[in-house]
Amino acid sequence: MAENRVEGAMTFGNGEDQISAPSLQINRRSLITGATGVALASMGWASLVTPAGAAILDNKTTLTRARLDELAARSFGIFNENKVLPDFDAGKHAATSDVDLHRITTFTQVPETGETLKISGLLALPAGAKGPLPVVSWQHGTIFSFVQVPSNLYLVAEPGYVMKDNVDSQETLFNIHRFAANGYAVIAADYIGKGPYHGSQSEAYAVKDASTRASIDILNAGLEGMRQLGVEPAELFLNGWSQGGLNTQWLHQALQTSAIPVRAAGASSPFNDVVESFDYWTGSITFSDPPGMSYPPRPKWLTLCVILVLGSYESYYRLNDLIDTVVRPEYVPMVRKFLADYDMNLDFSKMPMPKDLLIDSVSRQFVNDTYSRFRRQLAANTASYFEYSNPIRLFYGLADEPLHPTMCRRAVNAGGPMMDGVAVNGASHRGTFLASLYGEPDHLQGRPNLVSWFNSLRVG
Repeated sequence: MAENRVEGAMTFGNGEDQISAPSLQINRRSLITGATGVALASMGWASLVTPAGAAILDNKTTLTRARLDELAARSFGIFNENKVLPDFDAGKHAATSDVDLHRITTFTQVPETGETLKISGLLALPAGAKGPLPVVSWQHGTIFSFVQVPSNLYLVAEPGYVMKDNVDSQETLFNIHRFAANGYAVIAADYIGKGPYHGSQSEAYAVKDASTRASIDILNAGLEGMRQLGVEPAELFLNGWSQGGLNTQWLHQALQTSAIPVRAAGASSPFNDVVESFDYWTGSITFSDPPGMSYPPRPKWLTLCVILVLGSYESYYRLNDLIDTVVRPEYVPMVRKFLADYDMNLDFSKMPMPKDLLIDSVSRQFVNDTYSRFRRQLAANTASYFEYSNPIRLFYGLADEPLHPTMCRRAVNAGGPMMDGVAVNGASHRGTFLASLYGEPDHLQGRPNLVSWFNSLRVG
């Protein structure tokens, strides 16, 4: 535990009205010397690159083209819910190169608490690449475990290894298959409280500055890792799904605020407005069904998302009695146990829906100062209302169980002329994400998928 967590020097007041700053300031660094530094500076990347030695790379392994295609084809069928896409096409979707995977280790300082933590992530490169390469910063979605993280994908290189849902990061595999196996570097954070260095650290679920800082620090370390391997970064692209869609918007906003260029970004099924998402999940607000269809009911697994929000905000914003205040007393032991061990051996027949997890009064009136501060913090962390200066595209499904399309359209309406929205007919939460990577214009309102779109925006 000692090597994973070091108390920082940040001091706090009494905390009664404290709300985290809505924007994260990125530390700008001096230019790197040498040929690589010149190339980075020309792309506007110099301020992102960390000093030599800040990135440790290990667990190198290689996924062959054949293995990538095999794994992607198997996972494709799991994510292609409601059959929104044709089946996996081995010719059309085949990887064009083997991929080298490296685990990244670096450190981050948590803005909300001042702690310095060891964190992990993934660097994936086309095998033998010497660059320059475009870079995709990938932000993964919600996971209910400590191990279903990008950096653990080295395990799947073993030919007899069978990927398992809720154990392996299939969503990261898709990004590697579509991007790293087709000429991009992919850099992905495991997030705070996840991966091999999680220790007893709470995850920072929907915690803005901690999530953004960790994504930036892994991106920094991944860029330094590329330099160590003799690969130069070219254009920067962002991609994220679900929780990672929210993190991608925060990251895009932080980079833009610090004048670091993002060529383009995609976010699939993002919960942009954290207040609205929490209220929709807990049944406090509802929306009309889209024309001609009955919208899918909220899934029971959203209860676990609500638990993650409450636990993360209690920990990072020092709302020490939040869970005891808003969760029905009979469920408090279950909530605290899940936050401690992420044990998924739960009796889902006895799991309450989110609205039944919480006391009745939370949706109707002031409860206490802790809950009021929680609501204000959710509002401060909302990503919806920002004008982007570089292209960003939100993909949202018209049968997305945890997110009604109205919730994504608000961000599309507020994002300025560089924001675009793509509705995917019949797509569930997983189907929306899959379509963003493998769909054709017929499935995406005439737009290309992210791979084709990013390729069209590359320089030269």
